[in-house]
Amino acid sequence: MTDIKLQARNVDVYYGQKKAIDNVSIDIDNGLVTAFIGPSGCGKSTFLRSLNRMNDTIADARVTGEILLDGEDIYAASMDPVALRARVGMVFQKPNPFPKSIYENIAYGPRIHGLAQGKADMDVIVEKSLTQAGLWNEVKDRLNDPGTALSGGQQQRLCIARAVAVSPEVILMDEPCSALDPIATARIEELIDDLRQTYAIVIVTHSMQQAARVSQRTAFFHLGVMVEYGETSEIFTNPREARTKDYITGRYG
Repeated sequence: MTDIKLQARNVDVYYGQKKAIDNVSIDIDNGLVTAFIGPSGCGKSTFLRSLNRMNDTIADARVTGEILLDGEDIYAASMDPVALRARVGMVFQKPNPFPKSIYENIAYGPRIHGLAQGKADMDVIVEKSLTQAGLWNEVKDRLNDPGTALSGGQQQRLCIARAVAVSPEVILMDEPCSALDPIATARIEELIDDLRQTYAIVIVTHSMQQAARVSQRTAFFHLGVMVEYGETSEIFTNPREARTKDYITGRYG
């Protein structure tokens, strides 16, 4: 039995006068991967970014409606966006390790949030995070090397390790494999499957095959509207909406 981690109700997102997201309501469950699919520019990344207030960083963006994390309004004045982003982590399209050592990439967040009492504590967090991201055995002898010296796929796993190091509850992934080769992509997909045991995961992907492989729930976005949302197997084999069917069968997108 899953439980609802994030609830969005009647969410609109505007960039200035332009409405980028129109009246989206969705529940994101613990223990499941939810995929957002749809053609480029359909709003899936914009909506994803509203789930941890990343849109706050864009000057003319505003969000209306309600987004609740464990029943708490994430847009309430009392919600600290920095604390929120520790609870709702983000992995971006292009791997973006800090220009620091592998160790410091992981230690940075826990240090800011006061999660380690000393070096021994931090060593445990770093090892655990890198292990969770399937990277520990590859880098344990080179923790002082720069994170940027890793391959693209390793850098993306380092960014996932960095996200899990602060013990988030939700991980948002914005096309995390689009810059990676097929082997690195397969590693990340296996990792997503492992991580969903611990976190609620939302992934934006332009690859329908990837959505079908990694997710249990899929939401199809088109022109800023969430057209359809349901079990991934249903969306791909028996969509209710003609627009979903047209997209999945390749008529547009």
